[in-house]
Amino acid sequence: MKIRNLRYVVVGLLFLATAINYADRQMIAVVSTELRAEFGMSEVDYGEVLAWFMFGYAIMYAGSGPIADRLGTRRAYIFFVVAWSAAAMGHALSFGKWWLIFWRLMLALAQPGNWTAAAKAVAEWFPSHQRALGVGIFNSGASMGLVLGPPLVAFLTLALNWRAAFLVTGSLGLVWLIGWVWIYQPPHKNRFLTEGEWAFLKGKVTSPDEAAPARPRLMDWLRVLGRRECYALVVARFFTDPVIYFVMFWLPEYLRKERGFDLEMVGKYSWVPFFVGALGYIIGGWLNGVLIGRGWPLPKARRFVLFLGAVGMPAAIFAPQVSEAWMAIALICVVTFGHALWISSLLTLPTDMFPGAQVGTSTGLTGMGGAVGGILANLGTGHLVQKFSYRPVFLMAGLMHPLAFVILWILLPNNRIRRIDEA
Repeated sequence: MKIRNLRYVVVGLLFLATAINYADRQMIAVVSTELRAEFGMSEVDYGEVLAWFMFGYAIMYAGSGPIADRLGTRRAYIFFVVAWSAAAMGHALSFGKWWLIFWRLMLALAQPGNWTAAAKAVAEWFPSHQRALGVGIFNSGASMGLVLGPPLVAFLTLALNWRAAFLVTGSLGLVWLIGWVWIYQPPHKNRFLTEGEWAFLKGKVTSPDEAAPARPRLMDWLRVLGRRECYALVVARFFTDPVIYFVMFWLPEYLRKERGFDLEMVGKYSWVPFFVGALGYIIGGWLNGVLIGRGWPLPKARRFVLFLGAVGMPAAIFAPQVSEAWMAIALICVVTFGHALWISSLLTLPTDMFPGAQVGTSTGLTGMGGAVGGILANLGTGHLVQKFSYRPVFLMAGLMHPLAFVILWILLPNNRIRRIDEA
């Protein structure tokens, strides 16, 4: 049996994996008030739990890239999904703060592999002019997981308890693996690929040699990190990834503490900014392709979409100052949409600039920068909220993307946004 437009089936699987990934990590935010009450944790304690997650995430974001390059896309996804599903279900066994920290750390060591393996899959299945769309589609799964996760977790918690919620959502990744194992192989090996689509992809995607499992060496890892193309993206993600982590992990807390929401209201309304973000991922990827199709040079198209994403982010500054909860949610929607435009270009750049055998490593290293920023942001947020308010946090969230855009403008000029010639 042959499947037409198989690359979109593949990216659909990546979308679902990313949605499950984010639903699993978001669960703790939805039931954070219940967990803090049961385990006697303060907001600072909650911030420390999140910081331990980001600590493990930072370590394994860098480590997951070489693992993905070593195992190859198909086997890497199997390894990562089994690991994070087990860790997500393990949260149901928690009986205190340090149990939560243990399972969050286990989850953090497995989940980054989704991004490095997905980046490799996009490079294997999408030519450069469609690559940002592929990245945008699978990244929109993150927002969709945040859309569907809160209502599902709230329903399961109210109907059963929070432990059952962790068990149910944590098992979804194991169901997803059935479709992945059945369908996925790189194009040159895939039995479902039509001859017409192979003719379209051949010579425009990761070559069979580059798609084969490779054994990254420490010197290769250091060489990739030492390139300006890599460390510029590390710095950019250090400043901007914490913004979406703040919205992801602290929005339910903010709505309950500052806007008077209960668990049921959080389930009903906290998903809205993430739905808007899902649209932003797809629109950002689509816009990249449209601009390149109209003759824009690839660096100019990528940079323009980055600018569009950054320019709206200062809306975050006004979210805690408006009088009505719906106004705050609307402003946070601007934030999630802007970040989605931003990341649809930023996450595509490693696939544009690095050889296929280094895409996983370079993506992992840049993601590590974002995770390190997330550690500091979550620790700082807990202290700022407990001692002051959410206002200084929203202020910093509104300024990070414009700052990162200026940094990229300086460190990564247009002539640097091109495929690296290893020779």
